[in-house]
Amino acid sequence: MNDLQKLIVLIGPTAVGKTDLSIYLAQRFNGEIISGDSMQIYKSMDIGTAKISKDEMAGIPHHLIDIKNPDEPFSVAEFQKLVREKITEIHNRNRVPMIVGGTGLYIQSVLYDYRFSDDVGNDEIRTKLEQRVKTDGNMVLYEELKSIDPKSAVKIHPNNIRRVIRALEIFYCTGKTASDYQKQQVPNLLYNVALVGLTMDREQLYNRINKRVDIMMENGLLEEVKRLYDSNLREVQSIQAIGYKELYAYFDGIITLEEAIERLKQNSRNYAKRQLTWFRNKLDVTWFDMTDNSERAKKIVEISNFIAGKLHVKIE
Repeated sequence: MNDLQKLIVLIGPTAVGKTDLSIYLAQRFNGEIISGDSMQIYKSMDIGTAKISKDEMAGIPHHLIDIKNPDEPFSVAEFQKLVREKITEIHNRNRVPMIVGGTGLYIQSVLYDYRFSDDVGNDEIRTKLEQRVKTDGNMVLYEELKSIDPKSAVKIHPNNIRRVIRALEIFYCTGKTASDYQKQQVPNLLYNVALVGLTMDREQLYNRINKRVDIMMENGLLEEVKRLYDSNLREVQSIQAIGYKELYAYFDGIITLEEAIERLKQNSRNYAKRQLTWFRNKLDVTWFDMTDNSERAKKIVEISNFIAGKLHVKIE
């Protein structure tokens, strides 16, 4: 394990306080930060994704922020490739890479030897499947997927037709189901990892989330989303992000602004709950409870000592 590249990973639910702590740790361990957030990659989406500002970076290099336009797709396989390249680059500078974020699957894809099927595809097959959706409807293709690959079908909503088509495309290109690809996953760690998780009393975390949404609105989230809306950005991956889809519904006249804000808070709280559940079930995390603010300094020392001991590195 000690022959592997050293890596610090800081995870936790939205609004738990990862950003401030990440700067402190990067300063202590001569680190550079790689964003582990699937939406901070997008330009012009700053407020809604709680993107760190230049001032907040305090001179610490940050990577995988503002690398895509909002109309561009981004996959977990692309994230995996880019982050692994960044880890090597940072090591070559004799610095310590740190992944900081809350998108669990993306982070997991980097830490373990996961393989993806993005290189498998056929435009002709995909076009035919898309045409069948128009003529036959979503459920016909979904029922077809259920008969071919029931394990994948269970994980995909019938209305998520993009994923239904993708799973069928993989099968018709290779003769293997998407589930077969999952079985090929190798659960071995690729790095010498100090995996730190931040948690907090649920009620306090929810209050922080609600307050964060209010601050986002005060800082111009409505205007940020309106610019995207007015640019005719529709049916793209970026707009499915929490904070954007709710306000799009408001601009579409489907709900009131008050309803949009309340829905944004509710969706953010639900997301935080799902994040915690996912992290606890999927990753070997050492958790630190940040509920008691008076104990925060002590907790930060504990986290620093844990990282130093796990990676055999000095605290600067």
